[in-house]
Amino acid sequence: MSNEANVPQNPAVLVVPHLRVQNANAISSPMTWGFPSITAFTGLMTALERRLGRDAGIAFFGVGVVCHGFEAQVTDSGYTRAFHLTRNPVLRDGSTAGIVEEGRVHLDLTLVFEVNVDDAHRSEAEAQLLAERVAHELAGMRVAGGSVMPPLPGSARQFRRPLLELRYDDSQEEARSKQFRRLARRCLPGFALVSRDDLLLDRLAKLREEQPEASALDAWLELASWTQRAVQRPPKNGETEPTVEWVSDTRIGWTVPIPVGFAALSPVHPAGSVAGARDKETPFRFVETVWSIGQWISPHRLHRLDDLFWYPTTQPDIAADAEGEIDLYCCRNDYTPPTPARLAEASV
Repeated sequence: MSNEANVPQNPAVLVVPHLRVQNANAISSPMTWGFPSITAFTGLMTALERRLGRDAGIAFFGVGVVCHGFEAQVTDSGYTRAFHLTRNPVLRDGSTAGIVEEGRVHLDLTLVFEVNVDDAHRSEAEAQLLAERVAHELAGMRVAGGSVMPPLPGSARQFRRPLLELRYDDSQEEARSKQFRRLARRCLPGFALVSRDDLLLDRLAKLREEQPEASALDAWLELASWTQRAVQRPPKNGETEPTVEWVSDTRIGWTVPIPVGFAALSPVHPAGSVAGARDKETPFRFVETVWSIGQWISPHRLHRLDDLFWYPTTQPDIAADAEGEIDLYCCRNDYTPPTPARLAEASV
Protein backbone atom coordinates (compact mmCIF):
# COMPACT_ATOMS: atom_id res chain seq x y z
CA MET A 1 0.00 0.00 0.00
CA SER A 2 1.26 3.47 -0.85
CA ASN A 3 2.35 6.01 1.71
CA GLU A 4 3.01 9.70 1.50
CA ALA A 5 6.77 9.26 1.70
CA ASN A 6 7.22 7.59 -1.71
CA VAL A 7 4.66 9.17 -4.05
CA PRO A 8 4.53 12.48 -5.93
CA GLN A 9 2.20 15.06 -4.45
CA ASN A 10 -0.27 15.43 -7.31
CA PRO A 11 -3.57 14.37 -5.72
CA ALA A 12 -6.17 13.17 -8.19
CA VAL A 13 -9.42 11.23 -8.38
CA LEU A 14 -9.91 8.18 -10.63
CA VAL A 15 -13.45 7.09 -11.53
CA VAL A 16 -14.08 3.66 -13.08
CA PRO A 17 -17.81 3.68 -13.84
CA HIS A 18 -20.36 0.90 -14.12
CA LEU A 19 -18.34 -2.25 -13.63
CA ARG A 20 -20.50 -5.31 -14.21
CA VAL A 21 -19.39 -7.90 -11.66
CA GLN A 22 -20.76 -11.42 -11.88
CA ASN A 23 -20.85 -13.87 -8.96
CA ALA A 24 -19.21 -11.65 -6.35
CA ASN A 25 -19.04 -12.97 -2.79
CA ALA A 26 -22.30 -12.19 -0.96
CA ILE A 27 -21.24 -13.64 2.42
CA SER A 28 -19.25 -10.71 3.73
CA SER A 29 -18.64 -11.99 7.29
CA PRO A 30 -19.72 -14.74 9.72
CA MET A 31 -22.75 -12.65 10.77
CA THR A 32 -23.76 -10.66 7.68
CA TRP A 33 -24.59 -11.31 4.05
CA GLY A 34 -25.45 -9.13 1.07
CA PHE A 35 -23.02 -6.56 -0.29
CA PRO A 36 -19.33 -7.59 -0.24
CA SER A 37 -17.17 -6.36 2.61
CA ILE A 38 -15.40 -3.04 2.15
CA THR A 39 -12.13 -4.88 2.84
CA ALA A 40 -12.64 -6.66 -0.48
CA PHE A 41 -12.40 -3.30 -2.27
CA THR A 42 -9.41 -2.01 -0.31
CA GLY A 43 -7.73 -5.33 -1.10
CA LEU A 44 -8.64 -4.86 -4.76
CA MET A 45 -7.06 -1.40 -4.65
CA THR A 46 -3.80 -2.78 -3.25
CA ALA A 47 -3.73 -5.64 -5.77
CA LEU A 48 -4.40 -3.20 -8.63
CA GLU A 49 -1.52 -0.95 -7.57
CA ARG A 50 0.85 -3.91 -7.41
CA ARG A 51 -0.32 -5.16 -10.79
CA LEU A 52 0.29 -1.78 -12.42
CA GLY A 53 3.75 -1.53 -10.89
CA ARG A 54 5.82 1.42 -9.74
CA ASP A 55 6.52 2.56 -13.31
CA ALA A 56 2.83 3.27 -13.98
CA GLY A 57 3.11 6.66 -12.29
CA ILE A 58 0.08 6.25 -10.06
CA ALA A 59 -0.33 5.41 -6.36
CA PHE A 60 -3.59 4.49 -4.62
CA PHE A 61 -4.71 5.66 -1.18
CA GLY A 62 -8.48 5.28 -0.81
CA VAL A 63 -11.49 3.77 -2.57
CA GLY A 64 -15.15 4.70 -2.69
CA VAL A 65 -17.90 2.31 -3.77
CA VAL A 66 -21.16 3.32 -5.47
CA CYS A 67 -23.68 0.56 -6.16
CA HIS A 68 -26.06 0.93 -9.12
CA GLY A 69 -27.41 -2.61 -9.25
CA PHE A 70 -27.64 -5.53 -6.81
CA GLU A 71 -28.98 -8.96 -7.79
CA ALA A 72 -28.49 -11.56 -5.07
CA GLN A 73 -28.52 -15.14 -6.33
CA VAL A 74 -31.13 -16.41 -3.87
CA THR A 75 -34.52 -18.03 -3.86
CA ASP A 76 -37.14 -15.84 -2.21
CA SER A 77 -40.00 -17.49 -0.39
CA GLY A 78 -41.63 -15.04 1.98
CA TYR A 79 -39.29 -14.35 4.88
CA THR A 80 -37.01 -17.29 4.01
CA ARG A 81 -34.17 -17.02 1.53
CA ALA A 82 -31.65 -19.59 0.33
CA PHE A 83 -28.57 -19.19 -1.86
CA HIS A 84 -28.41 -20.72 -5.33
CA LEU A 85 -25.74 -23.41 -4.91
CA THR A 86 -23.72 -25.27 -7.53
CA ARG A 87 -23.62 -29.05 -7.68
CA ASN A 88 -20.04 -30.33 -7.68
CA PRO A 89 -18.98 -33.36 -9.77
CA VAL A 90 -19.21 -36.75 -8.10
CA LEU A 91 -16.15 -38.26 -6.45
CA ARG A 92 -14.01 -41.02 -7.99
CA ASP A 93 -16.01 -43.71 -6.24
CA GLY A 94 -19.26 -42.28 -7.57
CA SER A 95 -20.43 -40.82 -4.28
CA THR A 96 -21.89 -37.32 -4.05
CA ALA A 97 -19.44 -34.57 -3.24
CA GLY A 98 -20.20 -32.27 -0.34
CA ILE A 99 -21.83 -28.93 -1.09
CA VAL A 100 -19.99 -25.91 0.25
CA GLU A 101 -22.41 -23.02 0.69
CA GLU A 102 -21.33 -20.02 -1.35
CA GLY A 103 -23.33 -16.81 -1.60
CA ARG A 104 -23.16 -14.98 -4.92
CA VAL A 105 -24.42 -11.64 -6.16
CA HIS A 106 -24.32 -9.75 -9.46
CA LEU A 107 -23.31 -6.11 -9.09
CA ASP A 108 -23.17 -2.90 -11.09
CA LEU A 109 -20.52 -0.72 -9.44
CA THR A 110 -18.68 2.55 -9.84
CA LEU A 111 -15.30 2.64 -8.10
CA VAL A 112 -13.82 6.01 -7.14
CA PHE A 113 -10.13 5.98 -6.15
CA GLU A 114 -8.12 8.63 -4.37
CA VAL A 115 -4.74 8.57 -6.09
CA ASN A 116 -1.51 10.48 -6.66
CA VAL A 117 -0.01 10.76 -10.14
CA ASP A 118 3.43 11.81 -11.31
CA ASP A 119 4.16 14.95 -13.32
CA ALA A 120 4.04 13.05 -16.62
CA HIS A 121 0.27 12.49 -16.23
CA ARG A 122 -0.82 16.01 -15.34
CA SER A 123 -2.07 16.79 -18.85
CA GLU A 124 -5.61 15.80 -19.81
CA ALA A 125 -4.50 13.48 -22.63
CA GLU A 126 -1.93 11.61 -20.53
CA ALA A 127 -4.38 11.33 -17.63
CA GLN A 128 -7.00 9.78 -19.91
CA LEU A 129 -4.50 7.24 -21.26
CA LEU A 130 -3.56 6.27 -17.71
CA ALA A 131 -7.23 5.93 -16.72
CA GLU A 132 -7.83 3.65 -19.72
CA ARG A 133 -4.85 1.51 -18.71
CA VAL A 134 -6.13 1.16 -15.14
CA ALA A 135 -9.60 0.20 -16.37
CA HIS A 136 -8.06 -2.37 -18.73
CA GLU A 137 -6.08 -3.97 -15.90
CA LEU A 138 -9.13 -3.93 -13.65
CA ALA A 139 -11.20 -5.74 -16.28
CA GLY A 140 -8.94 -8.77 -15.92
CA MET A 141 -9.06 -8.94 -12.13
CA ARG A 142 -11.44 -10.37 -9.57
CA VAL A 143 -13.67 -7.89 -7.75
CA ALA A 144 -14.79 -9.29 -4.38
CA GLY A 145 -14.34 -12.76 -5.86
CA GLY A 146 -16.49 -11.96 -8.89
CA SER A 147 -15.63 -11.66 -12.58
CA VAL A 148 -15.72 -8.33 -14.43
CA MET A 149 -18.02 -8.63 -17.45
CA PRO A 150 -18.08 -6.43 -20.59
CA PRO A 151 -20.83 -3.79 -20.88
CA LEU A 152 -24.19 -4.92 -22.18
CA PRO A 153 -24.96 -4.10 -25.83
CA GLY A 154 -26.69 -0.78 -26.25
CA SER A 155 -25.47 0.70 -22.98
CA ALA A 156 -24.62 4.40 -22.85
CA ARG A 157 -20.93 4.42 -23.77
CA GLN A 158 -20.30 8.03 -22.77
CA PHE A 159 -20.81 7.10 -19.12
CA ARG A 160 -18.61 3.97 -19.33
CA ARG A 161 -15.26 5.69 -19.91
CA PRO A 162 -12.92 5.97 -16.92
CA LEU A 163 -11.91 9.43 -15.78
CA LEU A 164 -8.75 10.71 -14.09
CA GLU A 165 -8.68 14.31 -12.85
CA LEU A 166 -6.37 16.31 -10.62
CA ARG A 167 -8.02 17.50 -7.42
CA TYR A 168 -8.16 21.16 -6.45
CA ASP A 169 -6.43 22.21 -3.25
CA ASP A 170 -8.09 23.69 -0.17
CA SER A 171 -7.60 27.25 -1.40
CA GLN A 172 -9.91 26.57 -4.37
CA GLU A 173 -13.03 25.68 -2.42
CA GLU A 174 -15.53 26.70 -5.09
CA ALA A 175 -13.69 24.76 -7.81
CA ARG A 176 -13.47 21.71 -5.51
CA SER A 177 -17.21 21.87 -4.89
CA LYS A 178 -18.01 22.11 -8.61
CA GLN A 179 -15.72 19.19 -9.36
CA PHE A 180 -17.38 17.05 -6.72
CA ARG A 181 -20.88 17.88 -7.94
CA ARG A 182 -19.92 16.99 -11.49
CA LEU A 183 -18.39 13.68 -10.44
CA ALA A 184 -21.36 12.92 -8.18
CA ARG A 185 -23.73 13.30 -11.13
CA ARG A 186 -21.73 10.67 -13.01
CA CYS A 187 -22.51 8.23 -10.19
CA LEU A 188 -26.29 8.71 -10.36
CA PRO A 189 -28.52 6.83 -9.94
CA GLY A 190 -26.77 4.87 -7.22
CA PHE A 191 -25.91 4.65 -3.55
CA ALA A 192 -22.53 5.11 -1.86
CA LEU A 193 -21.51 3.20 1.26
CA VAL A 194 -20.29 5.38 4.14
CA SER A 195 -19.44 4.73 7.79
CA ARG A 196 -21.87 5.56 10.60
CA ASP A 197 -19.91 4.67 13.71
CA ASP A 198 -21.64 7.61 15.40
CA LEU A 199 -24.99 5.80 15.28
CA LEU A 200 -23.49 2.81 17.06
CA LEU A 201 -22.05 4.99 19.83
CA ASP A 202 -25.33 6.91 20.25
CA ARG A 203 -27.38 3.72 20.47
CA LEU A 204 -24.98 2.20 22.99
CA ALA A 205 -25.22 5.31 25.19
CA LYS A 206 -29.04 5.17 25.10
CA LEU A 207 -29.10 1.46 25.93
CA ARG A 208 -26.82 1.94 28.92
CA GLU A 209 -29.18 4.55 30.35
CA GLU A 210 -31.68 1.71 30.96
CA GLN A 211 -29.33 -1.28 30.94
CA PRO A 212 -25.89 -0.40 32.35
CA GLU A 213 -24.59 -3.85 31.40
CA ALA A 214 -25.44 -3.39 27.68
CA SER A 215 -22.55 -4.02 25.29
CA ALA A 216 -21.64 -2.72 21.86
CA LEU A 217 -22.96 -5.99 20.44
CA ASP A 218 -26.41 -5.24 21.86
CA ALA A 219 -26.39 -1.82 20.22
CA TRP A 220 -25.18 -3.30 16.93
CA LEU A 221 -27.93 -5.94 16.91
CA GLU A 222 -30.58 -3.30 17.59
CA LEU A 223 -29.37 -1.14 14.72
CA ALA A 224 -29.19 -4.18 12.44
CA SER A 225 -32.79 -5.28 13.04
CA TRP A 226 -36.25 -4.02 12.22
CA THR A 227 -38.05 -3.42 15.51
CA GLN A 228 -41.78 -3.07 16.08
CA ARG A 229 -43.40 -1.97 19.31
CA ALA A 230 -46.99 -2.15 20.58
CA VAL A 231 -48.38 1.35 21.14
CA GLN A 232 -51.69 1.89 22.90
CA ARG A 233 -53.93 4.45 21.19
CA PRO A 234 -56.77 6.24 23.02
CA PRO A 235 -60.38 5.51 21.94
CA LYS A 236 -61.63 7.45 18.94
CA ASN A 237 -64.63 7.58 16.61
CA GLY A 238 -67.07 6.37 19.28
CA GLU A 239 -64.91 3.43 20.45
CA THR A 240 -65.04 2.56 24.14
CA GLU A 241 -61.80 0.62 24.41
CA PRO A 242 -58.28 1.77 23.53
CA THR A 243 -56.64 0.12 20.57
CA VAL A 244 -53.17 -1.35 20.23
CA GLU A 245 -51.15 -0.55 17.14
CA TRP A 246 -47.82 -2.02 16.09
CA VAL A 247 -45.40 0.71 15.07
CA SER A 248 -41.96 0.26 13.50
CA ASP A 249 -39.06 2.14 15.02
CA THR A 250 -37.79 4.94 12.81
CA ARG A 251 -34.44 4.50 11.11
CA ILE A 252 -31.98 7.25 10.22
CA GLY A 253 -31.58 6.51 6.54
CA TRP A 254 -30.70 3.19 4.93
CA THR A 255 -28.40 1.77 7.59
CA VAL A 256 -26.82 -1.69 7.41
CA PRO A 257 -24.47 -3.80 9.55
CA ILE A 258 -21.08 -4.12 7.87
CA PRO A 259 -17.68 -5.70 8.59
CA VAL A 260 -14.91 -3.10 8.54
CA GLY A 261 -11.76 -5.06 9.33
CA PHE A 262 -10.12 -7.39 11.80
CA ALA A 263 -8.97 -7.48 15.42
CA ALA A 264 -5.95 -9.48 16.52
CA LEU A 265 -6.49 -12.65 18.57
CA SER A 266 -2.86 -13.66 18.90
CA PRO A 267 0.63 -12.20 18.73
CA VAL A 268 2.44 -12.08 15.39
CA HIS A 269 3.97 -15.48 14.58
CA PRO A 270 7.15 -15.72 12.51
CA ALA A 271 6.79 -16.58 8.84
CA GLY A 272 6.44 -20.32 8.25
CA SER A 273 5.84 -21.17 11.92
CA VAL A 274 2.09 -21.82 11.58
CA ALA A 275 1.07 -25.03 9.85
CA GLY A 276 -1.44 -24.65 7.04
CA ALA A 277 -0.74 -20.96 6.34
CA ARG A 278 -0.98 -20.19 2.62
CA ASP A 279 1.99 -17.79 2.64
CA LYS A 280 5.19 -19.16 4.18
CA GLU A 281 7.12 -15.90 3.74
CA THR A 282 4.82 -13.50 5.61
CA PRO A 283 4.37 -13.27 9.39
CA PHE A 284 1.08 -14.79 10.54
CA ARG A 285 -1.58 -13.65 13.00
CA PHE A 286 -4.98 -14.99 14.03
CA VAL A 287 -7.76 -12.39 13.80
CA GLU A 288 -11.52 -12.03 14.06
CA THR A 289 -13.96 -9.76 12.26
CA VAL A 290 -14.75 -6.24 13.45
CA TRP A 291 -18.28 -4.98 12.71
CA SER A 292 -19.77 -1.53 12.54
CA ILE A 293 -22.73 0.29 10.97
CA GLY A 294 -22.77 1.69 7.46
CA GLN A 295 -25.25 3.75 5.51
CA TRP A 296 -26.18 3.75 1.84
CA ILE A 297 -26.60 7.33 0.71
CA SER A 298 -27.04 8.91 -2.71
CA PRO A 299 -23.80 10.60 -3.88
CA HIS A 300 -25.59 13.91 -4.49
CA ARG A 301 -26.32 14.10 -0.74
CA LEU A 302 -22.61 14.02 0.13
CA HIS A 303 -20.69 17.28 0.46
CA ARG A 304 -17.13 16.40 -0.56
CA LEU A 305 -15.10 13.65 -2.16
CA ASP A 306 -13.48 12.73 1.16
CA ASP A 307 -16.90 11.56 2.42
CA LEU A 308 -16.74 8.76 -0.13
CA PHE A 309 -13.30 7.26 0.43
CA TRP A 310 -12.39 4.29 2.63
CA TYR A 311 -8.79 3.95 3.82
CA PRO A 312 -7.08 0.79 5.10
CA THR A 313 -5.43 1.56 8.43
CA THR A 314 -3.31 -0.35 10.92
CA GLN A 315 -4.02 0.72 14.48
CA PRO A 316 -1.87 -1.25 16.92
CA ASP A 317 -2.66 -1.02 20.60
CA ILE A 318 -5.40 1.61 20.32
CA ALA A 319 -8.14 -0.39 22.04
CA ALA A 320 -8.02 -2.14 25.37
CA ASP A 321 -10.26 -4.52 27.20
CA ALA A 322 -10.13 -6.28 30.56
CA GLU A 323 -7.55 -8.77 29.30
CA GLY A 324 -5.15 -6.35 27.62
CA GLU A 325 -4.51 -4.44 24.43
CA ILE A 326 -6.04 -5.16 21.04
CA ASP A 327 -4.50 -4.50 17.62
CA LEU A 328 -6.95 -3.42 14.92
CA TYR A 329 -6.68 -3.61 11.15
CA CYS A 330 -9.70 -1.64 9.96
CA CYS A 331 -11.03 0.46 7.12
CA ARG A 332 -11.71 4.10 7.97
CA ASN A 333 -14.19 6.45 6.32
CA ASP A 334 -14.33 10.20 7.04
CA TYR A 335 -18.01 10.78 6.29
CA THR A 336 -19.48 13.51 8.52
CA PRO A 337 -23.25 13.33 9.06
CA PRO A 338 -25.11 16.58 8.41
CA THR A 339 -25.94 18.81 11.34
CA PRO A 340 -29.61 19.70 12.10
CA ALA A 341 -29.01 23.15 10.61
CA ARG A 342 -27.73 21.63 7.37
CA LEU A 343 -30.69 19.23 7.23
CA ALA A 344 -33.07 22.17 7.62
CA GLU A 345 -31.36 23.99 4.75
CA ALA A 346 -31.56 20.89 2.53
CA SER A 347 -35.29 20.49 3.16
CA VAL A 348 -36.11 24.06 2.05
